[in-house]
Amino acid sequence: MKERLFQRREVIVDTETAEVIDHDVTTITCVCGNTVSKDGLIQANSEGVPVFSGEGSPVPAELAEWPADGELYTLCPSCGRVYRDSVIEETGTAPVAFRVDVSAGPMAEAIRVHWNLST
Repeated sequence: MKERLFQRREVIVDTETAEVIDHDVTTITCVCGNTVSKDGLIQANSEGVPVFSGEGSPVPAELAEWPADGELYTLCPSCGRVYRDSVIEETGTAPVAFRVDVSAGPMAEAIRVHWNLST
């Protein structure tokens, strides 16, 4: 079993909401202005950790396994805001679920590994 020391997530009290078009997580414009086509958005687990989607390959130590329950989140690697995909798909709104620190430590390394595997 892999052990990771990710910083605890920050729960948002005053709800911020991103723009989203027609219940589609790929159309999120993060509160910070980032989009899929700008700096990119990353599929993540319920802790905001980027997930590994490579079938039949071992999960890199820095990334999380694909959630067994299929519950995905979208991480903005620019600011650390995380959105719950099921809320977006069901309601057509994109409230910020929580934030993570993307600037250093294991989370920054997970983002780097994700982008390296994506290129």
